[in-house]
Amino acid sequence: MDYIILDIEFNGRKFASDLPMEVIEIGAVRLNDSLQPVDEFSSLIKPVYFSKLNGFIKKKTGIPQEDIDGAAGFRSVIAEFISWLNRSDAFLLVTWGGEDLKRIVFDTRMHKLDDAYWMNANYFDLLKGFIRYKNVTNDVSVEAALLDLQIEAEGSAHRALDDARMTSLVFKAIFQELDFERTQQYVDVYSNAKERRLLKTAIRSIMAQKVVPTWELVVEQYFKDKMALTDPRKITELQALFEAEMVKGPQVVKKAPVQ
Repeated sequence: MDYIILDIEFNGRKFASDLPMEVIEIGAVRLNDSLQPVDEFSSLIKPVYFSKLNGFIKKKTGIPQEDIDGAAGFRSVIAEFISWLNRSDAFLLVTWGGEDLKRIVFDTRMHKLDDAYWMNANYFDLLKGFIRYKNVTNDVSVEAALLDLQIEAEGSAHRALDDARMTSLVFKAIFQELDFERTQQYVDVYSNAKERRLLKTAIRSIMAQKVVPTWELVVEQYFKDKMALTDPRKITELQALFEAEMVKGPQVVKKAPVQ
Protein backbone atom coordinates (compact mmCIF):
# COMPACT_ATOMS: atom_id res chain seq x y z
CA MET A 1 0.00 0.00 0.00
CA ASP A 2 1.34 3.41 -1.01
CA TYR A 3 0.17 6.65 0.58
CA ILE A 4 -0.44 9.56 -1.80
CA ILE A 5 -0.25 12.87 0.06
CA LEU A 6 -2.31 15.22 -2.10
CA ASP A 7 -2.63 18.98 -2.16
CA ILE A 8 -4.21 21.32 -4.69
CA GLU A 9 -4.39 25.05 -5.19
CA PHE A 10 -7.46 26.62 -6.76
CA ASN A 11 -8.42 30.05 -7.98
CA GLY A 12 -10.60 31.02 -5.06
CA ARG A 13 -11.52 34.66 -4.85
CA LYS A 14 -12.79 37.26 -2.43
CA PHE A 15 -15.75 38.37 -4.55
CA ALA A 16 -19.04 36.61 -5.29
CA SER A 17 -19.41 34.98 -8.69
CA ASP A 18 -21.52 32.29 -10.32
CA LEU A 19 -18.45 31.12 -12.24
CA PRO A 20 -16.73 28.05 -10.77
CA MET A 21 -13.48 27.99 -8.88
CA GLU A 22 -10.95 25.78 -10.64
CA VAL A 23 -7.91 23.73 -9.71
CA ILE A 24 -4.77 25.56 -10.87
CA GLU A 25 -2.12 23.30 -9.34
CA ILE A 26 -1.79 19.68 -8.22
CA GLY A 27 1.03 18.45 -6.01
CA ALA A 28 1.46 14.99 -4.54
CA VAL A 29 4.04 12.91 -2.69
CA ARG A 30 4.08 9.12 -2.89
CA LEU A 31 5.13 7.34 0.32
CA ASN A 32 5.77 3.61 0.25
CA ASP A 33 4.54 1.23 2.97
CA SER A 34 7.62 2.16 5.02
CA LEU A 35 6.53 5.82 4.80
CA GLN A 36 9.53 6.75 2.70
CA PRO A 37 9.02 9.29 -0.12
CA VAL A 38 9.63 7.55 -3.44
CA ASP A 39 8.05 9.84 -6.04
CA GLU A 40 6.42 13.23 -6.55
CA PHE A 41 3.94 14.84 -8.93
CA SER A 42 3.61 18.54 -9.65
CA SER A 43 1.75 20.42 -12.36
CA LEU A 44 0.10 23.76 -12.94
CA ILE A 45 -3.26 23.89 -14.73
CA LYS A 46 -4.52 26.68 -16.94
CA PRO A 47 -8.04 27.61 -15.82
CA VAL A 48 -10.94 28.12 -18.22
CA TYR A 49 -12.48 30.94 -16.18
CA PHE A 50 -10.48 33.81 -14.68
CA SER A 51 -7.40 32.85 -16.68
CA LYS A 52 -5.78 36.00 -15.34
CA LEU A 53 -4.99 35.34 -11.68
CA ASN A 54 -6.23 38.06 -9.36
CA GLY A 55 -3.96 39.83 -6.91
CA PHE A 56 -5.16 37.77 -3.96
CA ILE A 57 -4.23 34.46 -5.60
CA LYS A 58 -0.93 35.78 -6.92
CA LYS A 59 0.04 36.94 -3.44
CA LYS A 60 -1.21 33.77 -1.72
CA THR A 61 0.44 31.25 -4.02
CA GLY A 62 3.26 33.19 -5.62
CA ILE A 63 2.40 31.55 -8.95
CA PRO A 64 3.57 33.78 -11.83
CA GLN A 65 0.95 34.63 -14.45
CA GLU A 66 3.29 33.58 -17.25
CA ASP A 67 3.53 30.09 -15.76
CA ILE A 68 -0.26 29.77 -15.70
CA ASP A 69 -0.46 31.07 -19.28
CA GLY A 70 1.88 28.30 -20.41
CA ALA A 71 0.27 25.50 -18.39
CA ALA A 72 -1.69 22.61 -19.84
CA GLY A 73 -5.46 22.35 -19.37
CA PHE A 74 -7.28 20.27 -16.77
CA ARG A 75 -8.09 17.36 -19.10
CA SER A 76 -4.45 16.81 -19.97
CA VAL A 77 -3.09 17.24 -16.43
CA ILE A 78 -5.70 15.07 -14.72
CA ALA A 79 -5.04 12.25 -17.21
CA GLU A 80 -1.33 12.52 -16.45
CA PHE A 81 -2.03 12.55 -12.72
CA ILE A 82 -4.23 9.44 -12.92
CA SER A 83 -1.49 7.64 -14.85
CA TRP A 84 0.99 8.66 -12.13
CA LEU A 85 -1.35 7.39 -9.40
CA ASN A 86 -1.79 4.08 -11.18
CA ARG A 87 1.91 3.32 -10.84
CA SER A 88 0.95 2.10 -7.37
CA ASP A 89 -0.63 -1.34 -7.16
CA ALA A 90 -2.76 0.05 -4.32
CA PHE A 91 -2.84 3.49 -2.74
CA LEU A 92 -4.64 5.63 -0.20
CA LEU A 93 -5.08 9.34 -0.84
CA VAL A 94 -4.26 11.51 2.16
CA THR A 95 -5.58 15.07 2.22
CA TRP A 96 -5.66 17.95 4.69
CA GLY A 97 -9.43 18.41 4.85
CA GLY A 98 -11.99 17.46 2.24
CA GLU A 99 -11.64 20.37 -0.17
CA ASP A 100 -8.86 18.94 -2.36
CA LEU A 101 -10.74 15.87 -3.57
CA LYS A 102 -13.97 17.85 -3.83
CA ARG A 103 -12.36 20.36 -6.20
CA ILE A 104 -10.94 17.59 -8.38
CA VAL A 105 -14.38 15.94 -8.57
CA PHE A 106 -16.06 19.26 -9.43
CA ASP A 107 -13.53 20.08 -12.16
CA THR A 108 -13.78 16.55 -13.56
CA ARG A 109 -17.52 17.05 -13.93
CA MET A 110 -17.15 20.58 -15.29
CA HIS A 111 -14.95 19.23 -18.07
CA LYS A 112 -17.54 16.48 -18.73
CA LEU A 113 -15.16 13.68 -17.75
CA ASP A 114 -16.16 10.47 -15.99
CA ASP A 115 -15.88 10.97 -12.21
CA ALA A 116 -15.98 7.24 -11.34
CA TYR A 117 -12.23 7.06 -10.68
CA TRP A 118 -12.43 9.76 -8.02
CA MET A 119 -15.74 8.63 -6.53
CA ASN A 120 -14.24 5.18 -5.96
CA ALA A 121 -10.90 6.39 -4.60
CA ASN A 122 -10.29 5.84 -0.88
CA TYR A 123 -9.00 8.83 1.04
CA PHE A 124 -8.08 9.72 4.60
CA ASP A 125 -8.69 13.21 6.00
CA LEU A 126 -5.49 13.91 7.93
CA LEU A 127 -6.85 17.20 9.32
CA LYS A 128 -9.58 15.28 11.14
CA GLY A 129 -7.02 12.68 12.15
CA PHE A 130 -4.80 15.36 13.66
CA ILE A 131 -7.74 16.97 15.48
CA ARG A 132 -8.70 13.61 16.99
CA TYR A 133 -5.06 12.96 17.93
CA LYS A 134 -4.78 16.32 19.71
CA ASN A 135 -8.33 16.09 21.12
CA VAL A 136 -9.23 19.61 19.95
CA THR A 137 -12.19 20.97 18.03
CA ASN A 138 -10.81 23.82 15.93
CA ASP A 139 -9.33 23.29 12.47
CA VAL A 140 -5.63 24.03 12.14
CA SER A 141 -3.31 24.63 9.20
CA VAL A 142 -0.58 22.23 8.18
CA GLU A 143 1.95 24.83 9.30
CA ALA A 144 0.34 25.05 12.75
CA ALA A 145 0.34 21.25 13.02
CA LEU A 146 4.05 21.13 12.19
CA LEU A 147 4.73 23.81 14.78
CA ASP A 148 2.76 21.87 17.38
CA LEU A 149 4.74 18.73 16.55
CA GLN A 150 8.00 20.70 16.68
CA ILE A 151 8.80 19.88 13.07
CA GLU A 152 10.49 22.55 11.00
CA ALA A 153 8.44 23.54 7.96
CA GLU A 154 10.21 23.73 4.63
CA GLY A 155 9.15 25.15 1.30
CA SER A 156 6.47 27.69 0.40
CA ALA A 157 3.01 27.47 1.92
CA HIS A 158 0.19 27.51 -0.66
CA ARG A 159 2.22 25.84 -3.37
CA ALA A 160 0.78 22.39 -3.92
CA LEU A 161 3.92 20.25 -3.92
CA ASP A 162 5.48 22.04 -0.94
CA ASP A 163 2.21 21.73 0.98
CA ALA A 164 2.04 18.03 0.12
CA ARG A 165 5.60 17.58 1.38
CA MET A 166 4.77 19.35 4.65
CA THR A 167 1.57 17.34 5.04
CA SER A 168 3.59 14.15 4.60
CA LEU A 169 5.74 15.14 7.58
CA VAL A 170 2.65 15.42 9.78
CA PHE A 171 1.35 12.13 8.42
CA LYS A 172 4.56 10.29 9.24
CA ALA A 173 4.84 11.88 12.68
CA ILE A 174 1.41 10.70 13.89
CA PHE A 175 0.94 7.68 11.64
CA GLN A 176 0.77 5.20 14.54
CA GLU A 177 -2.02 7.24 16.17
CA LEU A 178 -4.29 7.39 13.13
CA ASP A 179 -7.51 5.39 12.87
CA PHE A 180 -7.59 4.15 9.29
CA GLU A 181 -11.02 2.66 9.92
CA ARG A 182 -12.10 6.23 9.16
CA THR A 183 -10.90 5.98 5.57
CA GLN A 184 -13.70 7.19 3.32
CA GLN A 185 -14.77 7.93 -0.23
CA TYR A 186 -16.02 11.23 -1.61
CA VAL A 187 -19.73 11.84 -1.10
CA ASP A 188 -21.61 14.80 -2.54
CA VAL A 189 -22.80 17.18 0.19
CA TYR A 190 -25.60 19.64 -0.51
CA SER A 191 -25.61 21.59 2.76
CA ASN A 192 -22.72 23.64 4.02
CA ALA A 193 -21.03 23.64 7.43
CA LYS A 194 -22.88 26.78 8.55
CA GLU A 195 -26.25 25.20 7.80
CA ARG A 196 -25.35 21.99 9.63
CA ARG A 197 -24.21 23.99 12.67
CA LEU A 198 -27.48 25.93 12.59
CA LEU A 199 -29.42 22.67 12.70
CA LYS A 200 -27.47 21.39 15.71
CA THR A 201 -27.86 24.75 17.48
CA ALA A 202 -31.61 24.68 16.82
CA ILE A 203 -31.96 21.21 18.35
CA ARG A 204 -30.03 22.22 21.47
CA SER A 205 -32.03 25.45 21.86
CA ILE A 206 -35.37 23.66 21.57
CA MET A 207 -34.29 20.98 24.05
CA ALA A 208 -33.19 23.71 26.48
CA GLN A 209 -36.84 24.88 26.48
CA LYS A 210 -37.84 21.34 27.54
CA VAL A 211 -39.62 20.81 24.22
CA VAL A 212 -39.11 17.77 22.03
CA PRO A 213 -37.63 19.00 18.72
CA THR A 214 -39.39 18.11 15.49
CA TRP A 215 -38.19 18.75 11.96
CA GLU A 216 -41.16 21.08 11.34
CA LEU A 217 -40.36 23.09 14.47
CA VAL A 218 -36.72 23.50 13.46
CA VAL A 219 -37.70 24.66 9.98
CA GLU A 220 -40.30 27.13 11.23
CA GLN A 221 -38.36 28.66 14.11
CA TYR A 222 -34.74 28.50 12.93
CA PHE A 223 -34.47 27.94 9.17
CA LYS A 224 -37.09 30.42 8.00
CA ASP A 225 -35.44 33.45 6.37
CA LYS A 226 -31.99 31.99 7.18
CA MET A 227 -31.70 29.10 4.78
CA ALA A 228 -33.02 28.28 1.32
CA LEU A 229 -34.71 24.89 1.34
CA THR A 230 -35.45 24.65 -2.36
CA ASP A 231 -33.11 21.77 -3.15
CA PRO A 232 -34.74 18.43 -2.19
CA ARG A 233 -31.27 16.86 -1.87
CA LYS A 234 -30.34 19.39 0.79
CA ILE A 235 -33.63 18.80 2.63
CA THR A 236 -33.08 15.03 2.62
CA GLU A 237 -29.51 15.48 3.87
CA LEU A 238 -30.49 17.83 6.70
CA GLN A 239 -33.41 15.62 7.72
CA ALA A 240 -31.03 12.67 7.98
CA LEU A 241 -28.71 14.78 10.14
CA PHE A 242 -31.68 15.82 12.29
CA GLU A 243 -32.62 12.17 12.86
CA ALA A 244 -29.02 11.29 13.70
CA GLU A 245 -28.79 14.12 16.23
CA MET A 246 -32.06 13.07 17.85
CA VAL A 247 -30.77 9.51 18.25
CA LYS A 248 -27.74 10.90 20.11
CA GLY A 249 -29.98 12.63 22.60
CA PRO A 250 -28.97 15.63 24.76
CA GLN A 251 -25.23 16.28 24.69
CA VAL A 252 -23.49 17.17 27.90
CA VAL A 253 -21.00 19.99 27.47
CA LYS A 254 -17.99 19.52 29.70
CA LYS A 255 -16.62 22.68 31.25
CA ALA A 256 -12.98 23.20 31.96
CA PRO A 257 -12.13 22.91 35.67
CA VAL A 258 -11.72 26.17 37.58
CA GLN A 259 -8.06 26.94 38.14
